[in-house]
Amino acid sequence: EKQSTEAKALRTCPTRMRRRQDTIQPEDHSQMTLTATRIPEPELEQVNAKFESAHPREALAWADKHFGARVAQMSSFGLEDVALYDMYWRVNPKARLMTLDTWRLPTETYTVIDQTKLRYKVNVEAFQPDAQAVTSMVNDNGYNLFYRGVANRKLCCGVRKVEPLRRALSGLDAWVTGLRRDQGMDRGRTGIVEWDEGNQLYKINPLANWSFDQVRKYVDDNSVPYNALHDQGYPSIGCDPCTRAVKPGEDLRAGRWWWETDPNAKECGLHTVASARR
Repeated sequence: EKQSTEAKALRTCPTRMRRRQDTIQPEDHSQMTLTATRIPEPELEQVNAKFESAHPREALAWADKHFGARVAQMSSFGLEDVALYDMYWRVNPKARLMTLDTWRLPTETYTVIDQTKLRYKVNVEAFQPDAQAVTSMVNDNGYNLFYRGVANRKLCCGVRKVEPLRRALSGLDAWVTGLRRDQGMDRGRTGIVEWDEGNQLYKINPLANWSFDQVRKYVDDNSVPYNALHDQGYPSIGCDPCTRAVKPGEDLRAGRWWWETDPNAKECGLHTVASARR
């Protein structure tokens, strides 16, 4: 039985490292006064049409020029995200890189964060949950509440991911993501440049029309540091207790919240609905 390309893409990775105990504090960009200018719909359509046939670096260069220091990549340090930041760094060696440290990430994810910092000399701006909110949630519902229903899982994602994301995006005019259309669900409607109605800023998805194989080839060709779990059958990686390796023939996101039965609900709240263009 053949295993999916996503699940079996094999390559030697660095050995596991002990999880870091220190934290990385985000830089304070709150005093910046630059504000984004809304892009007229006809112009946005032209921009997207151009980028559909261009290398993702062109979309990144456009974002860097258009938004300056008020655009940043939000990374989960999966394969798409590490490939994307390598491209972004080649456009601007000072490109901003953010992540959501939920306090329950796999050790391998913390390892690739450290490797990325060393490789690109970048300060990874880590946004973490509100400690009191986590304490209250755990006291009321337990540490592994997410196994006991979708509502509990969404509560945990809301506290550990969605609220920190809102804080991270509050000082930006645009954010860069590694979303791809072939990841399923509403992601099939993802534009390369779109208005993120929920967060009220622009969302840049340079890899929207790339395949997993294209991403993998880019990582291999450029020796990009990546998460060791990708070599153990994990095509999609989130929090440690909510991610497993996929089985042969399974969808690439089947390992996320695998105990839930609705395949169209496998989102944490960061990318739940295709953004409305403006």
